[in-house]
Amino acid sequence: MNPISLVISDVDGSLVTPDKRLTEAAIKAVKDLADRDIGFTITSSRPAFGMRMLIEPLGLKLPFGAFNGSLIVDPALNVLQRTVISASAARIAIDTLKASGVDIWLFTADRWLITHDDGRYVPHEQATILADAVIVSSFDDFVNEACKIVGVSADPEKLARCEIAMQAALAGQASAICSQSYYLDITPAGQDKGTFVETMAKRLGIAPRNIATIGDMQNDLAMFGKSGLSFAMGNANDEVKAQATCVTDSNENDGFAKAVDRIIGLG
Repeated sequence: MNPISLVISDVDGSLVTPDKRLTEAAIKAVKDLADRDIGFTITSSRPAFGMRMLIEPLGLKLPFGAFNGSLIVDPALNVLQRTVISASAARIAIDTLKASGVDIWLFTADRWLITHDDGRYVPHEQATILADAVIVSSFDDFVNEACKIVGVSADPEKLARCEIAMQAALAGQASAICSQSYYLDITPAGQDKGTFVETMAKRLGIAPRNIATIGDMQNDLAMFGKSGLSFAMGNANDEVKAQATCVTDSNENDGFAKAVDRIIGLG
């Protein structure tokens, strides 16, 4: 087994509990990594401003990846690298979501835009990222700065059908993948959690094989494929578990901390 120099974790479903809390065990696990000179950072489909509440308790020192890695910021939230969805792809995505009958959100680097409050997932997202949405009459003025577009639905089967339709409509112009059963994320083409792994490897001067990753959803598979060691959370589905090196406990039972313990034990 290659020695691990860096651990990269997904956030929702992995690092935090189902009610979006950092446990004491998770905080201690990150400290234990630092005590052994093993770097730690995070990547998520969340916006960068939706991860700021994690910076201080985790003592984050390294850049981290928002929007599945297409926006990279430092711990002061200064933008280091940003890729946006092309305007043409953004318009296709919005039209396809409208045709599928799901709600639509648009994220820029620093704003979350909606056209109405659905009364369910908007409050859920507000509680998750600790930020308020801005209601706009149309997304037309923002397609040139779209970092992420989200299709939102309480019907997972409808969203799964929408994911297939979106991938066909975009035809490689942007990435479309579910980050939750109720969120379909459209993000820039060629940028994902796997490219974030590669970027961090270059930045730190280490090989990707010396990086361990932890995640729970399909959008985490890209970083599993680029890292030397990967952990699927116990709450992940069977497809995600099958593509990870190891499976840890669920995010209800400190699976993140247990994965870190195993990584440290390999050192």
